[in-house]
Order: sequence, then structure tokens, then C-alpha cells
Amino acid sequence: MDTIPLPARIDHTLLRPDADRIAVQALADEAVRHRMAAAVVLPRWVAETARRLTGTGVAVCSVVGFPLAHERPATLVAAAQGLIEDGADEIDMVLSTGALRSGNTDWVTAEVTAVVETARGIRPNALVKVIVEIHLLDDEGLRQACLLVSAAGADFVKTTTGFTGGGATPEETARLRRLAPAGLRVKASAGIRTLDQALALVAAGADRLGTSAGVAIARDWEEQHGLAV
Repeated sequence: MDTIPLPARIDHTLLRPDADRIAVQALADEAVRHRMAAAVVLPRWVAETARRLTGTGVAVCSVVGFPLAHERPATLVAAAQGLIEDGADEIDMVLSTGALRSGNTDWVTAEVTAVVETARGIRPNALVKVIVEIHLLDDEGLRQACLLVSAAGADFVKTTTGFTGGGATPEETARLRRLAPAGLRVKASAGIRTLDQALALVAAGADRLGTSAGVAIARDWEEQHGLAV
């Protein structure tokens, strides 16, 4: 039986273009209050969020190549370096689906490897999660993506940015878990709004859940377990 509290699997996320300081501070405080895994914020808010979360046990996460992954490799590396130097513990980067579908597997591997090595060169325990846009890949493409991500040393493979027309479903999450190497963890994200959805995704193989509805999900889970905060 899974003993990890559901809130500890939640990456509490705010990546909207209108995210302001008050909203970002609230996000960080909510993540602490409900003992979530991480607060996911836009790059400009990483340093401030890291200061706010120091000593709380909640990780700071931000994004690289989000949402389209069409930056130059040097730009991705510089972005990863800046995030870690600002205090990020985790990076969610977007895999270049276009490069993968074009057969440029060396390019894909090099990009992910460069971000992983850059992050861990500064913070050895940094986690890197790679978004593979499962809705754009058939089984063979998804299997190949997962193998490349694993070979590059990343920690997680993640379902989607939410910008490709679909959210996380138990079926797609289970497909990702089935096609990913055993040592590669799975993050489900996009469209997760309810406790029932969250539990179904964990049952399908998700180790982390990326959602902007983290508070509602955590509260429902806490009430269900007599732990209301």
C-alpha cells in the first residue's frame, strides 16, 4: 500500500502570464501549509520563492523551454543555470517534440543532458523532469523519448505542458508508465482538478502531480483522512 500522503506528491503550480507577487507568495505559503512537494513558478519568481521557502521542506521548481521547446540549446543551458543559481531545486523542461519526430535523437539527448549536467553541476541533488507531450507521440515515439530522457540522466518524464490540447488522463499516464524505463519516475500534469482525478492518476503510475488546483485537492484528501488544516 502506498504510504506517501497525496499532498506530498503535488507540484503546486502557477505558470499563468498574469502571476504577480501576491499570487506567487500565496502559492508558496499554500504549498507549505499543505506539505506539498514543490511550488512551481515562472523563472522571474524563483529567487523570491526560494527565499520564502527556505527551511520549509517544500522544493522550488521552475521551467525551461516552456511551453514549446524551440529555444537554442545554449539558451536552455543558460536558463537552467540561472534557475539553479536563483535557488530552484527542480526544473521541468520541455523536450523538443519536433526534433524527436524529425529523427534528431542526438540533438534531443544533448539538450536534456546539458540541462541535467548544468543543474547538477551547481546543485548535485537537483531534479530534472522532462515534458514529452504524450498527445503528440505514438507508442514508439513515446518509448524512444523516454529512453532518451533516461539516458540523459533526468529523474522524471512528464505527460504534457497542457498546451497541446489535452490534459493528464489515467489511460495516458498508464501508457507513459508502461513505456518508460523502470527507474524513470512519472509526473502527470494538466487538467487535474479533483481528488478523484489525482488518486486515479497515482493509481495509474504517477509519482508526482502538477496542478494549479493543489489546495482543493489537498484539502479534500486531508478531510478524507481527518487531517484538515
